[in-house]
Amino acid sequence: MLRPKYRAPLALALLMTVPGASQAAESAAAAAPASGLAYPATARGDTVDTQFGVEVADPYRWLENDVRTDPKVAAWVAAENKVTDAYLDTLPGRDVFARRMTELYNYERFGLPEKAGERYFYTRNDGLQPQSVLYVRDGLGGEGRVLIDPNAWAKDGATALAEWTPSKDGTHLLYAVQDGGTDWRIVRVKDVATGEDLPDEIRWVKFSALDWAKDGSGFYYSRFPAPEDGETFQSLNENQAVYFHKLGTPQSADVPIHATPDKPALNHTAQVTDDGRYLLVTSSQGTDERYGLTLYDLSKQAPKPQILVDDFANNWEYVGNDGSRFIFLTNKDAPRQRLVAMDIGKPDAIAPLVAESEATLVGASQVGSRIILSYLGDAKSEARMVTLDGQPVAEINLADIGTASGFDGKLGDPETFYAFSSYARPTTIYRLDTVTGKTTIFAEPKLTFDPKQFSVEQRFYKSKDGTEVPMFVVMKKGLDRSKGSPTLLYGYGGFNISMTPAFSPTKLAWVDQGGVLAIANLRGGGEYGKAWHDAGRLANKQNVFDDFIAAGEYLIAQGITGKGQLAIEGGSNGGLLVGAVTNQRPDLFAAALPAVGVMDMLRFDRFTAGRYWVDDYGYPSKEADFRNLIRYSPYHNIRDGVEYPAVLVTTADTDDRVVPGHSFKYTAALQHADAGDKPHLIRIETRAGHGSGKPTDKIIDEAADKYAFAAKWTGLAVE
Repeated sequence: MLRPKYRAPLALALLMTVPGASQAAESAAAAAPASGLAYPATARGDTVDTQFGVEVADPYRWLENDVRTDPKVAAWVAAENKVTDAYLDTLPGRDVFARRMTELYNYERFGLPEKAGERYFYTRNDGLQPQSVLYVRDGLGGEGRVLIDPNAWAKDGATALAEWTPSKDGTHLLYAVQDGGTDWRIVRVKDVATGEDLPDEIRWVKFSALDWAKDGSGFYYSRFPAPEDGETFQSLNENQAVYFHKLGTPQSADVPIHATPDKPALNHTAQVTDDGRYLLVTSSQGTDERYGLTLYDLSKQAPKPQILVDDFANNWEYVGNDGSRFIFLTNKDAPRQRLVAMDIGKPDAIAPLVAESEATLVGASQVGSRIILSYLGDAKSEARMVTLDGQPVAEINLADIGTASGFDGKLGDPETFYAFSSYARPTTIYRLDTVTGKTTIFAEPKLTFDPKQFSVEQRFYKSKDGTEVPMFVVMKKGLDRSKGSPTLLYGYGGFNISMTPAFSPTKLAWVDQGGVLAIANLRGGGEYGKAWHDAGRLANKQNVFDDFIAAGEYLIAQGITGKGQLAIEGGSNGGLLVGAVTNQRPDLFAAALPAVGVMDMLRFDRFTAGRYWVDDYGYPSKEADFRNLIRYSPYHNIRDGVEYPAVLVTTADTDDRVVPGHSFKYTAALQHADAGDKPHLIRIETRAGHGSGKPTDKIIDEAADKYAFAAKWTGLAVE
């Protein structure tokens, strides 16, 4: 799919002053399981909230406190990690997985090139570098030189190069620094010719697009007000505004362009149109693709805002413009999306260009005199080329079942690049000429394995209500299928996010050891457009859990896996998924791996980015939503006296998206419960956030721990 405009974050964080451990009503160590583990003693408080006549106990609220500032929480983290590390050290497959993952990661990787002037900018990783390095070439055939190497920024490799964009002429580079996995960014500017940084520095940037003025005099960005002391990683994100920064001036002199102080919940991102004349501000309140559009005519001295769309009812993604004729991708009157044209002089008059089709239109980009359309057909990428009037030109032949991304371009330039990958095929970068239709390879990895050793199948199974759900199944060719194999089932199911085929060295290591990998395309995602998303959110959220449970039952019924051989994994909203289905069907799974999960569904909207998530989850403060949320909230539905699978929770101590308090509270409650003899542990990474910016070594270490744990409890023989 195409590179999307910046969206609101898809996870949460916390803000709350909570009782400390010293206020706890009792302190008790959970009963040791038969495995001999002794969990740390965790203080239980007496906090009880009454909502709509329902008393809701929250004995571990003190674990919401920031580990950076609360020594009691820090001590709890250290104690839990000590127990978990000691257990993981006993797993024989841990070193095997780490070694194989290292081998699979050790190949040259390239990011999509971006052309500016006559220069080409792209990232490259030689294989095991903690962070990818940004290179620049003078001309397509020029030799690449290092422009930014973030591996020199921190000894632990946890400071990353985040967003970056060159000026239109390629003379300057605007780039963002991400430290320790936080969502906050520090924005800087580099002179491309000399490699030197300019003195310009912008702070308090989060969830922002970055775009240059056409003449390169400065750039547009979005920021929040500076948080109060001590609240940097927990305060609620409100009052985002768009600013213009002129090069060579301090941030205090930046000009506010667009703000809505009367509507503090709105987010605003800005992009300059391809012709440089207009600034288009896209506004949203939550994670739903329901936007407002405001236009500023930059050719005027003091441009006034022109509202194009203000109903916040549909998706609107800018594709390109010819003067006042704008082309948008939208789901207005088209749940699987279509392409339309709008005359900004008459924004209510929408002219159809490309009609909705059976496949889901997920991206569009203007490249020269063509528009490239990206579709999902049963969760697999398809790409088509049309004229600026929407007339068909050609299909773009992709290599296999997989995912294509990129296709960015510019008006008047027929050159574009796209990446293609699949479960057994690492990313290859292709160059496409939209006039000739010729495709050539820009960068292709040299592999340490043979992709032909693996098979990728797509299956369809029925969920509880009869809905057909697609699922990809990956295994090693020649695997003995006469009996079930240990299987890792992965899912997400939310926020219109599609699970499309992608290469993962860590997951391929599981398959390489003889395990099966299954990825279910659950409702709540975007695989089949708006209706598929709506069917898995708000009051329909249980459909997501039913789809995932049905996937597990299907894998067993088909003999792909057997009873006691099924592990489940998911992160963020997928961590919520794993926590919920583990409570609902603990008998179905041998092991569960919930990562950075949303585990307390009654308090998620109180902290940092949590307020955005009401679009998918609902409002805990509204009775109907509350009664739905409390039915599946993982923290509140752990069952006493029931045998649970082995559980390894993973999170990071500095995650300010889904803050670790969610996982801390859930783990403490699970360890306190009478939930059987299998281990229920938490692995807490240091100086890592929600996932982005995590260095390669930390990715490998965590995945080796998780999959060795899953192998132990599903019976996968690791050699």
